[in-house]
Amino acid sequence: QVQLVESGGGLVQAGGSLRLSCAASGSIFSILTMGWYRQAPGKQRELVAAITRGGTTNYADFVKGRFTISRDNAKNTMYLQMNSLKPEDTAVYYCNIAGFYKDYWGQGTQVTVSS
Repeated sequence: QVQLVESGGGLVQAGGSLRLSCAASGSIFSILTMGWYRQAPGKQRELVAAITRGGTTNYADFVKGRFTISRDNAKNTMYLQMNSLKPEDTAVYYCNIAGFYKDYWGQGTQVTVSS
């Protein structure tokens, strides 16, 4: 079965940086899109950044150039570089892979940004 494991979350001061990683294992049929989502308490889960099979990236407007999504195909790993973090970035961040037949989600990693 497919498993996605996020890591790299933690507590950071405003203005600091974190790099999230998502390691994928198992067989996924035809990956269409990979992305990062986040969900704060009492809020809807929202798209942060995504990258298509062709390498095209898409970012939420609130990122404002602060975050960068990337992948290392050799390591089956996706990354989210988060710079200039703000308290409002505090959320659980989830790795997502959209395959042809179904979507896969990680368990999430907590990011907390102190003011």
